[in-house]
Amino acid sequence: MDEAQPVQVRRALISVSDKTGLIEFATGLAGLGIELISTGGTARALRDAGLEVADVSDVTGFPEMMDGRVKTLHPMVHGGLLALRDNSEHLAAMETHGIHGIDLLVVNLYPFEETVAGGANYETAIENIDIGGPAMIRAASKNHRFVTVVVDVEDYERTLEELSQNDCTTRFALRQELAQIAYARTAAYDAAVSTWMAGQIEGVTPRRRVFAGTLQQSLRYGENPHQSAAFYVDGQSHPGVSSAVQHQGKELSYNNINDTDAAFRLVSEFAPGEGPACAIIKHANPCGVARGETFAQAFSRAFDCDRTSAFGGIVALNGTLDEETAKAISEIFTEVVIAPDATDGAKEVFAAKKNLRLLTTGGLPNPTNESLSVRQVACGWLVQDDDIGRVGPRDLKIVTKKAPTEDQLADMAFAWTIAKHVKSNAIVYAKDGQTVGIGAGQMSRLDSSTIAAIKAGRMAEALELPQSTAVGSVVASDAFFPFADGLLAAAEAGAEAIIQPGGSMRDDEVIAAADQAGLAMVFTGMRHFKH
Repeated sequence: MDEAQPVQVRRALISVSDKTGLIEFATGLAGLGIELISTGGTARALRDAGLEVADVSDVTGFPEMMDGRVKTLHPMVHGGLLALRDNSEHLAAMETHGIHGIDLLVVNLYPFEETVAGGANYETAIENIDIGGPAMIRAASKNHRFVTVVVDVEDYERTLEELSQNDCTTRFALRQELAQIAYARTAAYDAAVSTWMAGQIEGVTPRRRVFAGTLQQSLRYGENPHQSAAFYVDGQSHPGVSSAVQHQGKELSYNNINDTDAAFRLVSEFAPGEGPACAIIKHANPCGVARGETFAQAFSRAFDCDRTSAFGGIVALNGTLDEETAKAISEIFTEVVIAPDATDGAKEVFAAKKNLRLLTTGGLPNPTNESLSVRQVACGWLVQDDDIGRVGPRDLKIVTKKAPTEDQLADMAFAWTIAKHVKSNAIVYAKDGQTVGIGAGQMSRLDSSTIAAIKAGRMAEALELPQSTAVGSVVASDAFFPFADGLLAAAEAGAEAIIQPGGSMRDDEVIAAADQAGLAMVFTGMRHFKH
């Protein structure tokens, strides 16, 4: 057969869990004279709409059985989907066994992903694994030279339009594209099932890992204009950039999405009940994080940490954006603001900033949710659990002669939380619930400590303070100090207390240096590398 030739659609099998757009689509097909075959609830819905439809059981000669587990797994169905219309042996087999061709397959699958996301138990999840649907989809997709397969509601309109405008035929190009979409759907479905099942088996490292996503947005470009890019989502319903409502501003870019996700993950570490918190992110690293009595104050304190780097950054809040805070944010160039919600007054303030994107998420993600972090390397993927590790007061080990004060312990907990979200090597100076200097992504911990101290000095200059804001601060290090030099740089800058994992071969030397410098230091026993 010449693939360029259109294929006539005379008979359609429709079996869908998601009934969105079903009646309109099926009515359009019937209006074109296409015979409709269907199953169970889909057939009932079509009949209730006044459409004439044949049951699959009438086609197969077998009733639906085993609670609907067996209904379409039959040669009358699969022969009708798989038969090559230009193969004489296939045509002879169809005639001998009374098999009629199925030219259009419309199937969407049991809602397995939604069922699991809703917290269903094991048995319920298993019953929501579709068998007949994927089998038919794969059969129709393989035979796309002759069969049109539709698995997404989004494709109903264009398929009906094609049939209407082309004398009830479809072009090969459309069938080929729809087949690719269909194979991707069954692949994503199987990926969801296998990933869920792996999670049900304690201690398993699966021999094969499959990751899948649905296109959310085609992006103008990637990190740089010469790189093409797109944004895919995995269907999970946690609040975040993938599920946010964009109220204004131009389309998000690749870098916007990456940075906004980093900002929102960080600020979500601070529960709303603990008071307002604000994080400002630039190139996926925090340039300022602070708590405050109000969101306006939290933003102001976060901005003060590094006013230069905050320009063109991402602002994230852990609660509702209000008008006062919106006015403060609008005074500087900001790419994106993300928050659980925003008042009408705040939205009106931002309306004058056409290029600023405002996203609301309806809530905060749970920072302790177990999920996977995936990173691609050449010819493979690195997969790990997300870093949801936390330490509490009882986990801290005071290792110096001088013990930290209660205020210092509070700032240590704050700085330690921030350090988890700073690229390693990470050093965070903090005081009174505010970052005052951040050193990120350096090849040595000494350099990160020095850079953070320099930024604290610049902060003091910007605020016209008599001394560096590092004076009287605490310092968090995401990993141990391999030598005392990074710690001594912090002491020289004016820091008075250190929180770090410990575990270095030279811990004794580092502790001795801290004692000599008059520092209080605690070990967490946990590190927070972020590469």
